[in-house]
Amino acid sequence: MARLLSTVLFCAVAAIGFAQAAGDLAAKKTTLIALERMWNQAQLDRDAKAIATMIGDRFVNTEFNGEVSNRSKFLTDFADPKFQPSVMSVQNLEVNFYGNTAIVTGDYHTKGIYAGRPYEHFGRFTDTWVFQDAKWLCVASHSSLRLGSG
Repeated sequence: MARLLSTVLFCAVAAIGFAQAAGDLAAKKTTLIALERMWNQAQLDRDAKAIATMIGDRFVNTEFNGEVSNRSKFLTDFADPKFQPSVMSVQNLEVNFYGNTAIVTGDYHTKGIYAGRPYEHFGRFTDTWVFQDAKWLCVASHSSLRLGSG
């Protein structure tokens, strides 16, 4: 009887732990999706300071055209007055966790004017986030255009 009680107690504790872990993952997913949407708003506002708080010191960005930039160049490009976005949105977001790392993928749509010329892009993106110093930081971002876009 004691053995059965121990087994039941162990299973109950394990189930509670699993439920808490699932709740923690849901909260982390919600946070990362909110960060992705804040990123888009910062792009619309051309707010390089806001983005600077969301990216790691060794951040790497790979654009749809193959251009690779580090944190400094990315932030400079971000604040460039030639860049005048009017639409920045993400949809179909998926978040996958690997310890303290999360990979966020999804579809994006951007539209605006760059250097006096209109643009509109539809594509896919992958952002790599790391939980560091008690907050999520994006350490790598990659985008690619969908065929026929851009």
